[in-house]
Parts: sequence; C-alpha cells; structure tokens
Amino acid sequence: MIDVPALVAQAREGRPRAVARLISLVEGASPQLREVMAALAPLTGRAYVVGLTGSPGVGKSTSTSALVTAYRRQGKRVGVLAVDPSSPFSGGALLGDRVRMQEHATDPEVFIRSMATRGHLGGLAWSAPQAIRVLDAAGCDVVLVETVGVGQSEVEIAAQADTTIVLLAPGMGDGIQAAKAGILEIGDVYVVNKADRDGADATARELNHMLGLGEARSPGDWRPPIVKTVAAKQEGVDEVVAALDKHHTWMSEHGELAARRLRRAAQEVETIAVTALRERFARVHGDRHLDALAQKVADGELDSYSAADELIASLTG
Repeated sequence: MIDVPALVAQAREGRPRAVARLISLVEGASPQLREVMAALAPLTGRAYVVGLTGSPGVGKSTSTSALVTAYRRQGKRVGVLAVDPSSPFSGGALLGDRVRMQEHATDPEVFIRSMATRGHLGGLAWSAPQAIRVLDAAGCDVVLVETVGVGQSEVEIAAQADTTIVLLAPGMGDGIQAAKAGILEIGDVYVVNKADRDGADATARELNHMLGLGEARSPGDWRPPIVKTVAAKQEGVDEVVAALDKHHTWMSEHGELAARRLRRAAQEVETIAVTALRERFARVHGDRHLDALAQKVADGELDSYSAADELIASLTG
C-alpha cells in the first residue's frame, strides 16, 4: 500500500517521481485511485489547460515544445500530457521518449508524460482527465495536452481543455476535410504551422473563409484568431501565447471558463459512473444476461428499448 498523503505532498513540492507515480496510479486504475483523487481534489482548479489537436504531421509535438519554451520564459511551471497511439504489441505509447521535447527533459519546472490511448477513441487516453488533475495539483500553472493525430475522431480534447488550439499546415488537406473532421467547430485559436512553406497564406485565407461560414456570432462573442507559426524556429509562438492569454481573459470575464470546467467535471463524473455500472453488470451477470436480451432483440421478441430498460432494472433493482 502506498502512503498517498506523503506522495501528494511530494508532488506538491514538484518532485517529478512523485508526480509520475500518481499518474501511474491513475493509468493503472489502482485500488487506491479513489484515495488519490480525494486527496488531490482540494488542490486543483488553478492550472490553465490548453489542448493541441490536428492531423498527423502538422507539428503538434514541435509546437508543444515551443509553447513550453515560451511559458518557461514567463517563469511558469508547465505540465505536458502527450497522448500517443498504443503499440499493438506492448500497449504502451509509441512515442514514449518524446524525442521532440528532449530540450526540456532536465528542467525541473517542466513535467512531460506520454500516455497511451489503450484503444480509447477520440484522441485522448481514458485516464487523461485524472492525469490533468494530478498535474494541476502538483502546481503546474499551465497544462498542455497534445492529442493523437487521428483525423476525424480527435474532437474530444475540446471537452477536456480550457482552450483548444487547432493546428493546420500547408499541403495537409483542404478546408473541406477540416470541416468534415469537425475541428473547425472546436478551435478557440487556430495555428497555421510551417508557415515558411508555400501555400501558408492561402491556407490561412481559406481557414478564415471557412470560419466565416460558421455560426453567427454576436458582437461580444469570441472570434478565434488565426496565427501563423514556424514552431521549429520559435517564430510566431509568442503571438500564440498572446492569443491564449486573450482567450483566457475573455472566458474569465464572460463566465465561460467556469462553465467549461463545470461541463468537464460533469462529463468526468458521468464517465466514471457509467464505467462503474458496466463493471457492476459484468460482475453480477457476466455476459449471459446481455446475450439473452440481445438474442430476443435479434429474434424480434423484444424491442431494443425494452431490453435496455430490463438491463437497467437488473442493475438498480
């Protein structure tokens, strides 16, 4: 058994091994997970969570590293959750060494953790919300969450971040594909990376046009800015940080920050509750009851809604 209060105290002091151990407890769904989250709860709510998403190859890892550099110049403690696809062999993160962030590896005020999706769709690991709480409680001023580049299924980050950055790059697909992916609906700040390539201005213009075709905005509503960067050369990154600061201020003034965090907490509670019910059902009935109901639906003896009602009744009765 782990001494959770002592581990939390060490994490608050900024000891990376303690932070890593807490996140490992989260990822592994430790029997002490409830104790860990109860100890962390009063310590959270201060970190600014920024999500970065975009298609593979747009430079998410490089942009994340550049943002870490910019925030460290401001003296802020930064946490990074880099969510990677799972290896089909080991189940771990494919890019666990985070080769593009090695320059920050020795900085005690930067904590970088790779997390595997472990089959979870939507661009995030299932345990990402709890891992964000760990970094928040550990005193990180900013938590950067870099998602898997999974094309048209990466919009889940919008529910977990205070501000979502959508990255695009010249030659990485047209605006119609971006609209299909849904990323033009979730971004708070849009970044056209690799802006030193041909077509960067055209990409920015097309993106601006696509955003203009979206839902109508009132005069006081937030209009997502478009920033051009060359993250590998740290060009334009300060402008991205300025846009993030402006969005944070706007959210605070309009009550949107509190509203987003409330929705995030509600979704987290719902996910945990549904998972617990699924585990309870498996423990009590196994798959036999579900299979029997499914067979009745397949044979036309029962409709799916009635079967669902019966399934719920078996859990709550």
